[in-house]
Amino acid sequence: MTDTAKPDAKTPIVETRGLEMRFNLPTHFLSREKPVLHALSGVDVQIQQGETFCVVGESGCGKTTLGRAIMGLLTPSSGEIYYDGKRIDTMGEDERKPIRADMQMVFQNPYASLNPRRNVFQTLAEPIRHLMPEKSEADVRKQVEDVLDATGCDQSWQRKLPHEFSGGQRQRIAIARALVTNPAFIVADEPISALDVSIQAQILNLLNDLQDERGLTYMFITHDLSVVEHFGDRVAVMYLGQVMELAQVEAIYRDPKHPYTQLLLDAIPRLEGGSFDAPREPGELPDPVNPPPGCPFAPRCPIAQDICRAERPQLRPVGDSGTMAACHLAE
Repeated sequence: MTDTAKPDAKTPIVETRGLEMRFNLPTHFLSREKPVLHALSGVDVQIQQGETFCVVGESGCGKTTLGRAIMGLLTPSSGEIYYDGKRIDTMGEDERKPIRADMQMVFQNPYASLNPRRNVFQTLAEPIRHLMPEKSEADVRKQVEDVLDATGCDQSWQRKLPHEFSGGQRQRIAIARALVTNPAFIVADEPISALDVSIQAQILNLLNDLQDERGLTYMFITHDLSVVEHFGDRVAVMYLGQVMELAQVEAIYRDPKHPYTQLLLDAIPRLEGGSFDAPREPGELPDPVNPPPGCPFAPRCPIAQDICRAERPQLRPVGDSGTMAACHLAE
């Protein structure tokens, strides 16, 4: 962690308030209307220091957009983003540069996230030189060697190019790149989904060990709730750019409050069979360009009523476990 940003244990390390993300799409030549894709719609989350905060949902739900917005890779349409109590979404690049060393990202595909023309040493040395210009070349080399050891990479990899490694090895290198500036907060965007099943457990164990050793905070983005059960502390379930349920992981598995969460859990393969009470409903994710009125899940919800189709539910406390759900019928 750099000296510029040392999170207070009482302050969320990351917080979003009313985060909105809209993308203007190309206009059809027969239409005068400018279509707008609603990727995030009023997202409020707080990520506490030292926890693994998981974000789950179907493809297109906005979970990756949320991670990229927090990292400053996308500019929000409206809303606020805070790091250690300081608003960062309005900062210019020069002002935000010292914070970037404390906030790093591991991308989904290690085949695409590493520059094929740069060897491992060049890949790991670049963020140090850019974000920590005061470091000497000896310091840079020592930092690279240390992070390779910490992530289980061999020192002989330094002069090799990405195409010389397997998928699991590349993801270790990508994790090393994220760690090389000694960050406090890491967004891990589906870091195991592009890997063989036999390698996924190794990467998850590595992330767990690094968190224990370095006191890291993770925002872990995934579509796989079975991974969340063993890796996360809290989980936000997203659907069509909105948080449907926010709870402790054990509460989600013991007593899910939102019908969408129940359907996601019901979809997890189980050798012993069995399912939650809510039946699975067919249908595709609604069009984010023309989201439905009321609850976005209402068109697919097995228990939807008239109020669900007319009025958008707000995320609110449900029960006594600290769970929050955006559902009129959560009780």
